[in-house]
Amino acid sequence: MSATATIVLIVVIIVVIAAIVYGIQVARRRKLQNTFGPEYDRVVSDAGSRTEAEKELREREKRHAGLELKPLSRESQDRYATAWEEVQIQFVDNPTEAVTTADDLVTRLMAERGYPTENYESMLADLSVEHAGTLQHYRDAHDISRRNTAGEANTEELRQALVHYRALFGELLGTVPTDSESSGDSAPAAESVPRTAPAPRTPADDEAQAPDTRR
Repeated sequence: MSATATIVLIVVIIVVIAAIVYGIQVARRRKLQNTFGPEYDRVVSDAGSRTEAEKELREREKRHAGLELKPLSRESQDRYATAWEEVQIQFVDNPTEAVTTADDLVTRLMAERGYPTENYESMLADLSVEHAGTLQHYRDAHDISRRNTAGEANTEELRQALVHYRALFGELLGTVPTDSESSGDSAPAAESVPRTAPAPRTPADDEAQAPDTRR
């Protein structure tokens, strides 16, 4: 084989290897993008480097794989569903306390599913692997909850917090599609959270609705 042919062969081999490496990188990147959805772009933006961001996301996957996650029993599902209904009822008379209760309920649900709940940032990282589509809902709810504790959130914001909590709560409970079945970009219907308590009835209301028995 001539020197020229040898050089050409080496160049071809290098190009092929580079193409294979590039293809593997693209495949890994697409997998991360599919897994983490909008969280992928958020981490890239925060990290300032796609390489560092993807390293962090792979670490999240590794940590998540080590968690002993488990589905809820039917009894636990019913218990949490009932507890959530009570939170929505509580909101009518005490929105502030209802949001606090919702935050605690979501945290307890996470713990029962097997997620560590000692650190908020770690909770976000663990949730992002399977619940990236509703993670922003949880962030927004948590932010409003903190302002609620400081007395800085109004009633409409508290109502939105409950809607945000419900997005993640439903996924963890197993009553709404997860990311594999839905993008998770839409919040649950806000109408499911009451805005205000109904006005009390008065004698005049009863008289106005009474049937006319006169002949």
